[in-house]
Amino acid sequence: MKNSFVFWVEEYFYNPTPFQKIFSYIFLPLSWLYCLVMYTRFLVQQPHYFGIPVVSVGNLTVGGSGKTPLVSSLAASYKNAAIVLRGYGRETKGLYIVKDREEILCDVTQSGDEAMIYAQKLPNAIVIVSEDRKSAILKAKELGADVVFLDDAYSKHSIEKLDLLIEVQSQNNFCLPSGPFRERLYVQKNAIVLEEEKDFKRVVTLKDRCDKMSLITAIARPQRLDAYLPEVVSKNYFADHHSFTKDECIEVLRRDGSDSLLVTYKDFVKVQSFGLPLSLLDLDVEVSKEVIDIVGKYIENKN
Repeated sequence: MKNSFVFWVEEYFYNPTPFQKIFSYIFLPLSWLYCLVMYTRFLVQQPHYFGIPVVSVGNLTVGGSGKTPLVSSLAASYKNAAIVLRGYGRETKGLYIVKDREEILCDVTQSGDEAMIYAQKLPNAIVIVSEDRKSAILKAKELGADVVFLDDAYSKHSIEKLDLLIEVQSQNNFCLPSGPFRERLYVQKNAIVLEEEKDFKRVVTLKDRCDKMSLITAIARPQRLDAYLPEVVSKNYFADHHSFTKDECIEVLRRDGSDSLLVTYKDFVKVQSFGLPLSLLDLDVEVSKEVIDIVGKYIENKN
């Protein structure tokens, strides 16, 4: 089950109790130092153009914000798009081509869960995981991509790109370690902040619904799902990017007497091979025409 410390940290970052706020203030000197270091890092880096338009979708805070469905929606409009991401939770290091235009080339343990979502949902896209985004962009260009979408790369200030930032609401507005913010939106940074319901809307589809379903999920801040959940027998939260075992899943089904496990796509790619009954809570987004036009004009001007 979800590590209690991880759950405590998520609460501390986004909805702190009065006791947790004390820790925020204790860590403020470190937070100020962290902010200064990150701002200095931003100032000394010069963006470099790699000969291909690059669009980054990210957020300023730690944890999930819906980047994956937003990247998927934007990239689906292009025939020769590549998705580049770090590949959190994978058991590999270095650059891996998860998918070329024709087929998926590795399994989810090598790619990480988010990369496998892109590989399965975007049949025409190239998907690459790499800690070094620059080398991955060059590889995508070598493979024939016309545009690269970066998942979570606001902080890569040495890459010339269009930055889209998903606004995340939090009752704690401090930088790490006092709060969830990894960086600030610098005035010198030309980034576009996207608001849910204004710039994009969630579209949720429940597939293979059963009468008795048990939710298992390994996403950051899983309470975000509550607004979209049908009635479930139980909610079982695991740490973000957790690698499920078949025994864990069987135990939930046995304990609850459920007909199926309800999972998000991020969980689905890790448990689909177990041969267990699954119901899928598939979360997509519809992007506003204004945002689509901004991205389209940027890509057109760079080509």
